[in-house]
Amino acid sequence: MEGTAETALPGLDLAVLRDWLDTRHPGFAQGPLTGELIAGGRSNLTYTVTDGARRWVLRRPPLGHVLATAHDMAREYRVISALAPTPVPVPVTHLLCEDPEVLGAPFYVMQHVEGQVLRGAGQTARLGRERARELSGHLMDVLADLHTVDPAEVGLADFGRPQGYLNRQVVRWGKQLAASRSRDTPELDSLHKRLLDSVPATQRTGIVHGDFRLDNAVVGEDGRIAAVLDWEMATLGDPLADLGLFLVYWDVIRELLPDNPVAQGISDKAGFPPGAELVEQYARRSGLDLEPLAWYVAFGCLKLAVIAEGIHFRYLQGLTVGEGFDQIGTMVAPLASRGLSGLS
Repeated sequence: MEGTAETALPGLDLAVLRDWLDTRHPGFAQGPLTGELIAGGRSNLTYTVTDGARRWVLRRPPLGHVLATAHDMAREYRVISALAPTPVPVPVTHLLCEDPEVLGAPFYVMQHVEGQVLRGAGQTARLGRERARELSGHLMDVLADLHTVDPAEVGLADFGRPQGYLNRQVVRWGKQLAASRSRDTPELDSLHKRLLDSVPATQRTGIVHGDFRLDNAVVGEDGRIAAVLDWEMATLGDPLADLGLFLVYWDVIRELLPDNPVAQGISDKAGFPPGAELVEQYARRSGLDLEPLAWYVAFGCLKLAVIAEGIHFRYLQGLTVGEGFDQIGTMVAPLASRGLSGLS
């Protein structure tokens, strides 16, 4: 959905934004503003905005959100800004507005990074096998670089509560499952209990992205990661939680659901290497012991299965509209079984 010169988009009134910019940041925008909504839904809303000469990205919470802590613009702005001097590629942050009276919610403005977000087989197939392999390696280097950043050195020592992070996470996802209960899920319940009974010791406290995967990054013209996006779940915790969930997207979905769009986008046929190869690279670069990695992969299976169960729950209530939602519930048992097999 596109907004013409200084008109309103859902969640973004361009005329109001222009008035705020002229008042609080005179000279930031030159010509009339136009914009486009490029992402929406339950996650934060993302728009491109241009004055005809420069282009930016604006992020704000979803319309009608009630949990401010789940869509904390200042927190997201802070972690991206803090990572700017590190090897982790992030957009340049420009402006933060914490006053909800301006656009109806806090928002921030950051650099528009040139490149593309690879979301499916049609895009990744054009890379070619060699570039797909190189891109995979750089993606893993970026994750390892993030996990070697000392939070205190970039001003993020108080960004989260790392003590007890893993235990809290498992408990939290168990509560999420309980809130979405529409049927018996014995394997998922068993996976949750097994994880809770075997939480590993955290080797290193680091910055956790929370949803690190290929389609949460901008790939530049050179075939490398130009910027990591979607920091809304970032916190301080156990870095291997990021790696475990990454491997669920990278390996487990390919194994269990080969027809899934995510799996097709990073298929062997397109030249993307198996996760085991990337794990070796991560271990060398991060210096972390990956012996307990199976637990983290199983935890990633739990998270994805609970998300799928929640979507299934809303589908049964008639609260989701669109193609494919009737099949989401079939993912739950295979993901739970895969998680349990990794713990045995």
